[in-house]
Amino acid sequence: MRNFTKSSKYHGDIQTRDIPDQDDGPGLLGLAIEMYKNLPFFSIRAFLIALPSFLLISCEPSSAAQREDGKVNQQEADSILTHAEIAPSVIDTQVYNKLMLQLAHNMDSSLWPVPCPLPSYGALLPFHRIVAYYGNLYSTRMGILGELPAPEMLERLQGEVKKWQDADTTIKVLPALHYIAVTAQRDPGKAKKYRLRMPDAQIDKVLEMATRINALVFLDIQVGHSTLQDEIPLLRKYLLMPNVHLGIDPEYAMHGTTVPGDRVGTFDAEDINYASDYLSTLVQENHLPPKVLVVHRFKKGMVTNYKEIKTYPDVQIVMNMDGFGSRGKKLTTYKYSITNEPVQFAGFKIFYKNDIADPAWVNIMQPAEVLSLYPVPVYIQYQ
Repeated sequence: MRNFTKSSKYHGDIQTRDIPDQDDGPGLLGLAIEMYKNLPFFSIRAFLIALPSFLLISCEPSSAAQREDGKVNQQEADSILTHAEIAPSVIDTQVYNKLMLQLAHNMDSSLWPVPCPLPSYGALLPFHRIVAYYGNLYSTRMGILGELPAPEMLERLQGEVKKWQDADTTIKVLPALHYIAVTAQRDPGKAKKYRLRMPDAQIDKVLEMATRINALVFLDIQVGHSTLQDEIPLLRKYLLMPNVHLGIDPEYAMHGTTVPGDRVGTFDAEDINYASDYLSTLVQENHLPPKVLVVHRFKKGMVTNYKEIKTYPDVQIVMNMDGFGSRGKKLTTYKYSITNEPVQFAGFKIFYKNDIADPAWVNIMQPAEVLSLYPVPVYIQYQ
């Protein structure tokens, strides 16, 4: 399915000369306010509780480069505070259990649904399906998110959301932008870590795009020779926002002297548990709705000791099958890396180009086909 001696998902380094100086934007708190305006009331309540943290963190320097934050729009802030409502703080367990069983095609087996703690109030899954566009703004080759101009990209994403909503009307479909915030590099860079952190100004652009269609945002990390312990905390001020979630990519987690792209990397359950624990602590300390953690996987060896992966009420783990190729190869990979090694929720990636690279691969998989998978994916990613 893949050339495992050199990852075919690697599309070349992003040159540091391509990254401009940081410019002023609406500011982190300004973006947070804009995002909260269209979110459910439980998120507005979370915003009120987390407001002191935003006020402090919005004053911090950028993790990638120094920048000044824009001014807070006080009228918008006052409006949020004035119209906030307090909602109940429990989930409907009957609906939750029904939906979890539905994702297993109503077959309660030893694999699916996976026994997990009940999610905290405000959890997105399994009450929604997420349809995401993936990529990086500095590269047209890393995914649809950076390939098209923003208006065209967002319109196309909304079209995919509608297709999925029409295909399954039982749960609401949410759009998302899945942005690679830390990219693996073949050049070691000054830090000798074989990774490049995107400037905050670029992340802010993605956040602003998301506000146009009320989309979720996922910030993805390709560690190279760095670690999740070094990279995740640098995104803390973004992860404090209720609609910002996290993705981690084992493919580019290198060990020893291996250069990203030469072979497929790996994360152990211990690495994934660190990410989950970090998010859980962040949610609890700041009274946020639960976070979604996406872990990419197209090969069993990319995740070791999967049975040791911990689940939390306030973190929802999606194992996302991101292999490309013919239908047969994708389905086989899904079976061995997702179905047979259950963690919590399932995801599925569709490649606009790589899935039809061979003339024999007539077209990309359609929603009805993906919805027939066992288990049914709740996270769909397009690259």
